[in-house]
Amino acid sequence: MRKVIYWVHTSVDGFIDGPNGEFDWPVMGPELSAYSEALDERVDTLLYGRPVWQMMVGFWPQAESMSDDPHTRAFAPFWRATPKVVCSRTYEGDDWTARVIRDDLPGEMAALKAGDGADILLTGGSGLAAALTAHGLIDEYHIAVHPVVLGGGRPLFAEPGRRLDLEPDGSRVLDGRVVVTRYHLAG
Repeated sequence: MRKVIYWVHTSVDGFIDGPNGEFDWPVMGPELSAYSEALDERVDTLLYGRPVWQMMVGFWPQAESMSDDPHTRAFAPFWRATPKVVCSRTYEGDDWTARVIRDDLPGEMAALKAGDGADILLTGGSGLAAALTAHGLIDEYHIAVHPVVLGGGRPLFAEPGRRLDLEPDGSRVLDGRVVVTRYHLAG
């Protein structure tokens, strides 16, 4: 059975972007980049909700021409080559999207997990992560807490609707500044 891995960056005060949607605060040093690349090696499918997808597709197809950052240069070819699934009731898809899941999110995701292949990486966002969590479809949570207080924005867990008891599977400080903890649902 394939796993769904949720990889997300958050501020100390629990927001995944700033009050105006800004995402200019995560610093991808060499250790954090290596951690991210190790997750990439485990997967053969990338999973997005519509808001994160629109941000990703606006940058990664031509990322190397927009940035000389080592993490960007390493991730861009992987992003372009890896099949991508977008979960959205309104998004029609595009040339970069392998599949759009519009209806029956629990059933479609359960079938995707039961299919052949490596693990599935959900990157960023909070709405899709909350919906998948509500249905018990996320197997691992990898949460990178950056040393910044944003004072508002989208919360890490968008109204899960119930209490979530998580069990940590390990925690590390990367690049001397970012705390990454891996969790799974308790029980």
